Amino acid sequence: MAALLRKRVFIIGLIGLAVLFPLIIQNEYFLHVLTLAFIWMIAVYGLNLLAGYTGYLSLAHAGFFAIGAYALGLLTVKAGMNYWIALVLACLITSGIGFLVGLVALRTREHFFAIYTLCVGYIIYLVIDKWDSLTGGVRGLIGIPAPANIGPVSFENPLSQYYFILAFLLLTILVMYRIVHSLTGRTFMAIRNSEELAQTLGISTMKNKLLVFVLSTFFAGLAGALYASFIRFIGPDIGYITIIFDLLTYLLVGGIGTLAGPVVGTFLVVWVSQSLQFLQDYRMLIFGPLLTLLIIFYPRGIVGAFYEWKMKRTGKKRRQARPDRRKPEPTYAATQTSSEKKVKEG
Repeated sequence: MAALLRKRVFIIGLIGLAVLFPLIIQNEYFLHVLTLAFIWMIAVYGLNLLAGYTGYLSLAHAGFFAIGAYALGLLTVKAGMNYWIALVLACLITSGIGFLVGLVALRTREHFFAIYTLCVGYIIYLVIDKWDSLTGGVRGLIGIPAPANIGPVSFENPLSQYYFILAFLLLTILVMYRIVHSLTGRTFMAIRNSEELAQTLGISTMKNKLLVFVLSTFFAGLAGALYASFIRFIGPDIGYITIIFDLLTYLLVGGIGTLAGPVVGTFLVVWVSQSLQFLQDYRMLIFGPLLTLLIIFYPRGIVGAFYEWKMKRTGKKRRQARPDRRKPEPTYAATQTSSEKKVKEG
C-alpha cells in the first residue's frame, strides 16, 4: 500500500513539474523542444502498444505519422475545414489506412512483418513526395493553422500550444494505462508470449492483432496531426525512414513493453541530441552502436532495467526478513541438560 502511494505521489509530482516548467524555465527554445518531445512521445506510445505488447515491430509508423500530418494539413489548408473536425478526421483516415494495411501485413510474422511494413512506410513517403498536385511534393504544405480557439482560450502562442499538447500526452498515457491493465491488454500480451497458445485458448488472434494495429496507427496519426498544427509547415521528410529510426531509438532506450519507457526514452534522447547539436550529421553513427549495446545488455531499456533491479532488491529483502526454516527452533526437550533428564527419570 505504501509503495502504491509513493508511486502515485511521484506521478503527480512529475505532472506538476511538467505544468510548472514554463513558469520555472522561461525560455522559448526549451519550451519548443519539450513540446516537440511530447508529440514524439505520443507517436512512440502508439508504436509501443503494437511492438511492446503484441511483439509485432512495425516499421511503417513514420508513414502513418506523415499521413496524419498531411491529412490535417490538406483538410485545413485546401478544404478550409474547421481544425477540430479536421483533427478527428485525420486520426480516422490514418486508422482506416492502417486497417487496410494491417489486413495484409498481419498475415506475416517476425522479420517478414518488419520488412513488409518497412516497404509500406517507404511507399507512403514516395506517394507524398511525388504526388505534387495533392501534397505539394518537395515544396510541402505551408500555412497550416493552429488549433481553433475554444471560447476565450487561444492556441496561437507557444505557451498555450505547450499545454495543449501536454493535455493530449496525458490523455494518451491514461488511455494506454487503461488498455494495458484491461482484459484486452492481457490478450495482447498473451499473443506476444505465445500466439499458438493464445489460439488454443480460444483467442481470436487476427482480430486482436488488427485491433492493436489500428490503435497504434491512430496514435501515430494523432501525433502527426499535432505536429502539423504546431510547426505550421510539413514536407515529405516527416515520412522518411530516419523518423522511424528516431521512434525506435526513443522506445528501445526508454523500455519496450513498459508504460514509462516512451516518456523516459524520448526525453533522454531528445535532451542528449539538443546538447550535441554540433554532431547532428553523425547521429546515426553515434546512436547506432549505442543502441546495439543497449539492446545486448539491457533489452528492456532503462525502465525495464530499473524494474528488474527493483524486483531483485524486493526479493532479497523478503529472503532476509523470512526466518531460516532449514534450522528449526530447538524444542524444550532438546535443550534439557543431562542433570534435568536424570531428575525427571528418577
